[in-house]
Amino acid sequence: MADHYETLGVSRDASADEIKKAYRKLARQLHPDVNPSPEAADTFKNVTHAYDVLSDPRQRAEYDAGGRNPFGSAGGFGGFGDIFDSFFGGGGGGGRGPRSRQERGEDALLRIEVDLIDVMFGSTKQIDVDTAVLCETCEGSCCQPGTSPVTCDICHGTGQVQRTVRSLLGNVVTASPCGTCRGYGTVIPNPCVTCQGQGRVRARRTVSVDIPSGVDTGLRLQMPGSGEVGPGGGPSGDLYLEIKVRHDDVFSRNGDDILCTLEVSMADAILGTTSTINALDGDVELEVRPGVQSGDVLVIKGRGITALRSSNRGDLRVGVQVVTPTKLDHKERDLIRSFSERRREPAPQLAHFQQGLFAKLRDRFVS
Repeated sequence: MADHYETLGVSRDASADEIKKAYRKLARQLHPDVNPSPEAADTFKNVTHAYDVLSDPRQRAEYDAGGRNPFGSAGGFGGFGDIFDSFFGGGGGGGRGPRSRQERGEDALLRIEVDLIDVMFGSTKQIDVDTAVLCETCEGSCCQPGTSPVTCDICHGTGQVQRTVRSLLGNVVTASPCGTCRGYGTVIPNPCVTCQGQGRVRARRTVSVDIPSGVDTGLRLQMPGSGEVGPGGGPSGDLYLEIKVRHDDVFSRNGDDILCTLEVSMADAILGTTSTINALDGDVELEVRPGVQSGDVLVIKGRGITALRSSNRGDLRVGVQVVTPTKLDHKERDLIRSFSERRREPAPQLAHFQQGLFAKLRDRFVS
């Protein structure tokens, strides 16, 4: 890389005013409005960069030092200086080196709702995610197509600037990230206009999600590498999906069991009947035995939810609710009255709590 002083045509001890005058003179000759040739445009970029460095006192000092020990190797305390160099990174490039522009992307959390039928056997969902994706223009390089990063002329690609302080114990060398390249060791003179030199852009993409059977509200699924693309086209983070199972008006859930309520007429409860119910996974023939009571639970084995990480299924538990008719004509009332007189039922009385109706309702779906 050309020396900045030579680029501007000034001596190394030139004053700030001399540097400014030299830049203005070259700018009048090379500016694209005056000289449209490609060679002049490239030279103008170099001249402008050289002026940016040399016109800033801090960057000029770093450039003049060149990341090297300004005291050289002939310090008055050479023995101790060598020891301190070995501890503080001096003595010819023993540092950690420049950091990479590529960094891992952030993890993302997304909440999705699924239906009860989705978790019975598992399902696949297509969801839209607003996230960071790889820039298609620069493909993560951060540079305009056809260009590439150039070595930083302040730190000479090390990503660090070393400063040496003379002390009673010798020359102490400290290193700090280069302020010009921010520790990367390179600068990008022509950043990609699409991603503004980030190597990634915000976009919406569609992700295919496999919902396993047996998941429940609050469970989180991890999708490695489906999160945000990192800066500089770095590896993607992970995508976490927090599940919420939607409320169903007919069916509910208790572990891997499916719960529902079947309304039975008084006559069917007395005489018994067979009913076809529309379960989540298809029709089910259900036999209601004679004399069934409100609060009784009819169990259909293996028609519940497939357990998480298993092939076993829970049960379908149907709670019975006997419906008492409220509107009867005179003939129906006479029939019920005659039935009651024939049965000679005892008067209503309190039952033991554990055997009463409230206990049955409380424990309706408990095995």
